[in-house]
Amino acid sequence: MASLCLLVLLLLCLPFISVAYRPGDIVPMSKMGQYHSSRTVWHDVIGKHCPIFAVNREVLIPIAKPTGYTGADPYKISFQVGKEKFLVPWLFLINRKSSEVPMIDMHLRYSGGDLHGVTAKIVDMPHHYVEIHPNIRKQFWDPQHWPKHVLVRYTWNNQR
Repeated sequence: MASLCLLVLLLLCLPFISVAYRPGDIVPMSKMGQYHSSRTVWHDVIGKHCPIFAVNREVLIPIAKPTGYTGADPYKISFQVGKEKFLVPWLFLINRKSSEVPMIDMHLRYSGGDLHGVTAKIVDMPHHYVEIHPNIRKQFWDPQHWPKHVLVRYTWNNQR
């Protein structure tokens, strides 16, 4: 009888210990920066800047001024996404050989409630964004203006 009670209790608790995501759940994310040969530690990204499971959206993520920043070297950023900690390799954000304002285009693959993978790349911010917000180019490239803000576009692909 005790084993039957334990089994029922376990079955009742299963929904609460599930690692599956539901649409609208915040997907945890951490970021790390690198400037010159110095890296930051992993920092948790606050919820309003994280991906939302199965929701396409765009957010502005603040980037703190790196220690010793002079603008002479590239600044790179990397992400760990989800409880699964999918790693996004280094992305060149500042001094990437382009005068356009950068944007991070992140694609997240999922099926059901499971996150299957993440890819990201730096793209030029669409010109109509810069036209709507004319200060964005000036502020991004101004070496004295910190924190910088980078636009991240989260796009979800359902792999049924």
